[in-house]
Amino acid sequence: MFRNTLMALACAFNFAVVQAPAAKAAQAAALQPLDDKAPALPLAVSFKKVPDAEDGPYVLSLENTSKDALKVSAKVYPSVTYHANTKVRNLPEHVIDPGQAWSIPGLAPTDKVTVTADGFAPLEITVP
Repeated sequence: MFRNTLMALACAFNFAVVQAPAAKAAQAAALQPLDDKAPALPLAVSFKKVPDAEDGPYVLSLENTSKDALKVSAKVYPSVTYHANTKVRNLPEHVIDPGQAWSIPGLAPTDKVTVTADGFAPLEITVP
């Protein structure tokens, strides 16, 4: 009986030792970090200061640097809001062809602009 018990313990120990590396390998594979980040928008950002009161003091220019047209929309968060105005200025969707630019006028210093497009991470810009 002692011999059978010793044999059962040896088999159980061997089973545990053989299974441990396989379990660790499976666990390590399950814990691999996944790269779920969306790619950045292929837009070149530039600002131009203009003296025109309607379009200024700053105009944001977004140039499409990719080979495909981009369908983007933007939201402007003014740094200073007035009681009668909304706190967010939503700009409608706009298609930017390859190599072309989209201008967003009427920006003030420290305004924030968020540009979004399907399949890309949002681009957050602060006016200088």
